[in-house]
Amino acid sequence: MSGTGEQVLSAEMMNGMYDALERIEKEVGKAVVGKPMVIRRVLTAILAGGHILMEDVPGVGKTTLAVAFSKVMKMDYHRMQFTPDVMPSDVVGFRIYNKETKRQEYVPGSVMCNLFLADEINRTSSKTQSALLEVMEEGTVTVDGTTREVPQPFIVIATQNPIGAAGTQMLPDSQLDRFMIRVSIGYPSGTDEVQMLRDRKDRNPIDSVGTVINANDLLWIRKQAEKVHVDDRIYTYVTELVNQTRHHDMLSLGISPRGTLAIIAMAKANAMLDRRTYTVPEDVMSVFTVTTAHRMILTPLARMNRVTAESVAEQVLQSVVPPRIFA
Repeated sequence: MSGTGEQVLSAEMMNGMYDALERIEKEVGKAVVGKPMVIRRVLTAILAGGHILMEDVPGVGKTTLAVAFSKVMKMDYHRMQFTPDVMPSDVVGFRIYNKETKRQEYVPGSVMCNLFLADEINRTSSKTQSALLEVMEEGTVTVDGTTREVPQPFIVIATQNPIGAAGTQMLPDSQLDRFMIRVSIGYPSGTDEVQMLRDRKDRNPIDSVGTVINANDLLWIRKQAEKVHVDDRIYTYVTELVNQTRHHDMLSLGISPRGTLAIIAMAKANAMLDRRTYTVPEDVMSVFTVTTAHRMILTPLARMNRVTAESVAEQVLQSVVPPRIFA
């Protein structure tokens, strides 16, 4: 699938790429039943080059989703359970003296992989949480003054229990802002749960998930997503939406410039999943809430009135008229 240089892709290559993306969604859907929109949003963030935060109660399939994506894209996968005793060195690695070679040697941390699942990230200390900041933003880890690159592609899927659950603490705002999206799987419907029980009667559904692309293919597809055309009117539309959050009565902190870039990247990836080489306002509207809600900080009055960041994001969408763009 991978191409080279700046060549113009043929219709056959484009259709092959689009078909592969559809197969990815179907394959992951074999392991995560009844959650096509969640799968779509996670895949969109992966194509956009971002990291994913999954906030939900235990046992709804967060780990299964991460494993399924690592398998369908043939990526090196590591999982770490973030407990209070996890140290930053467990995440980024450390150096140790080797008596045989008489040299300090680097022992890789868990992030040295393609897909890193940080399970229950809000149960560990702030110091350990912050160890992920550099690698999530820069794709590198620094240990004893030496900087090393993590394998590419590098994706963090972090899970967290709802705030207020036993042993949890809030993630720092700076770390929340480094996640491209925040999603929630939620409980399955009755029909889907029955199907889940049937599927697991004599096998693990994850075993039926097939590989569609590899890590190099994903890097190539990401480059194609970056090339998706964005009209200046889309840029203006996104800027107007973001400025609304920065002056909203219910928010003490609106969307950062990093968030603005994330909206555009997600809109491009969404257009690609819809088999388009250009963005439309509907791409922005489709990804806006899931990309921005976790970046907003509500005012005390809003929290007291049980206003949610998601509802504010939807209100902002309704308040700004989208541009009219025709293909």
